Amino acid sequence: MSKIFCKKYQTELDALNIAPVPGEKGQYIKDNYSAKAWSDWLDLQTMLINENQLDLSNKENRKWLNDQMEKYLNNSDYQKPSGYIPQ
Repeated sequence: MSKIFCKKYQTELDALNIAPVPGEKGQYIKDNYSAKAWSDWLDLQTMLINENQLDLSNKENRKWLNDQMEKYLNNSDYQKPSGYIPQ
C-alpha cells in the first residue's frame, strides 16, 4: 500500500486508494489525508448524524456536517458527541 504524509496526524500513513468523494474535494482529501484519517472521520460522522438526528436530505444539515468534516481533518474545534473520547 502506498504511503502519504497525513495533514491530520502529521505523519506518514497508508494512503487512500481512491478519492472518498467526487470532484476536486475528493482528490484533495486523497492527496492530503491518510486512510486512517478518513476512516476515523467516517466513524465520527456516524456518531454526529445519529446523536444530532440529522436528516441528510436537508441542505443545511449537509452543510453543517461538511463544515465539521473540514474542522476535524484540519484539527480545528469540531463538535464532539457527548461522551466522546478520542483514541
